[in-house]
Amino acid sequence: MQGIQFADRMKDYEAGIFQVLNEKKDEAQRQGRKIYNLSVGTPDFPPAAHIMEAVLEAASKPENYKYALADLPALIEAVQRRYRKRYGVSLEPDEIMSVYGSQEGIAHICMTLCNPGDVVLVPNPGYPIFGIGPTLAGAEAVPYDLTEEGHYLPDLDHMEEDLLRRAKCMIVSYPLNPVCKAAPDAFYDRLIPWAIAHDIVIIHDNAYSDIIYDGRVGRSILRVPDAKKIAVEFYSLSKSFNYTGARVSFLVGNRDIVDRFKRLRSQIDYGTFLPVQYGAVAALNGPDDMVREQCAEYQRRRDALCGGLRGIGWHTEDSEGTMFAWAKIPEPYTDDTAFVMELLEKTGVLCTPGSSFGSLGRGYVRFALTMPVEQIREAVAAVGRSGMVRRQ
Repeated sequence: MQGIQFADRMKDYEAGIFQVLNEKKDEAQRQGRKIYNLSVGTPDFPPAAHIMEAVLEAASKPENYKYALADLPALIEAVQRRYRKRYGVSLEPDEIMSVYGSQEGIAHICMTLCNPGDVVLVPNPGYPIFGIGPTLAGAEAVPYDLTEEGHYLPDLDHMEEDLLRRAKCMIVSYPLNPVCKAAPDAFYDRLIPWAIAHDIVIIHDNAYSDIIYDGRVGRSILRVPDAKKIAVEFYSLSKSFNYTGARVSFLVGNRDIVDRFKRLRSQIDYGTFLPVQYGAVAALNGPDDMVREQCAEYQRRRDALCGGLRGIGWHTEDSEGTMFAWAKIPEPYTDDTAFVMELLEKTGVLCTPGSSFGSLGRGYVRFALTMPVEQIREAVAAVGRSGMVRRQ
C-alpha cells in the first residue's frame, strides 16, 4: 500500500517559520521567560461597544441563525454610506459584495479571473496570500520588485512587454504590509490609465487606509477616474474596527467582476452569519472617533518602537502606515531568520523574518505594533541590553 497521495500543491504549504516561531515562543513561556510578542498582526484593542451590542442583539433572535444567502440591504447601504463619507466614492449596490475577510477574498478572486497559465503580478515583498491566491487558481504568480531605492513602488516603466501581455491582473496594496510604506496619490493616478492600456485588472487590498500616520490620508483606489473600468478593492473591518474574528470584508468596484465573484462564491458558501452582518452595519454606520483614536495610539507605538530602536543604534525608518514596522537587521547580521531566533533567545522579543514575505524581504524583520507603549519600551530596552545592536 502506497498510502495517501496528496496534491502536489501541498508542497507549497508546508509548516513554515510562523509555526516554528510559535513553538519557540511557547517553549520560552514554559520556561517562565518574559516574551514580547511583536510577530502576529492581531489587534489588541476591543471592538467598540456599539458593535458588540449589535452582534449580541442579533444573536439573541432565532431567525438570525438561518442561512444568510445574501448580504442584508442595510449592510450594502452601510458600505455605500461609508465610501461616500470616508472616501468620496459613490458605489451602486451591484458594485458591492461581502467576503469572509480579505484573506479569503484574495485567496479565491483569481479563480474568477484567471485560467491556468495566466500571470498575476504580485508584490515582493508582500503579504503571502497575494502569491498563494493566484496559484490556487492555477495561475502563475510573478513578483514585481519593491525596493528602498524605488520607494517601494512598482516600476511600471520597465516591466517586460511580453510579461504585460500575459498578465491578467495585478495585486496592489498601500499602506503595504510588510514594508509599511504608503503610496502618493500620483501613483494611483498613473496606475489606472496604465492598467487600462495594458488590459490588466487591478486588485487593490485596502486593509490599512485607516491606520496611516503623520497626517497622511488613506484613500480608495476607486476615487481615480475610470478606476471602476479595471479595478476592484477589498475593504476590511478587521483592523479599523478590531472585527478580526468575525471575518467580514467587502469587494467593491467593477460590477462585472463583483457579479462573477458572487457566482463563484455561491458555490462554496451560504452567506455571512447574520449577527456578524448586523455588527458590521453598526461599525460602518457608527462614529469614527474610536478609529481615529486607535490610529493615534498606533502612531505612539510606532514612535516608541522605531524611535526607540534608533535610540539604541538600530536604524529603523518610521512606519508610514499599517500596524507594523519594517527594519533592516543590524550589522553584522545577514540572515534574518537566524537573527530572529537569536533575538528571541537573548531578549524575549519576537518578530517576523522579512524573508517570510518574499525574496526581497531577506535581511529585514517585521514588528507588529500590538503592545502598549510601555511594553514596547521594555522590549526596546531588552534589545539594547542584549548587545546585539552595535552603535555606529
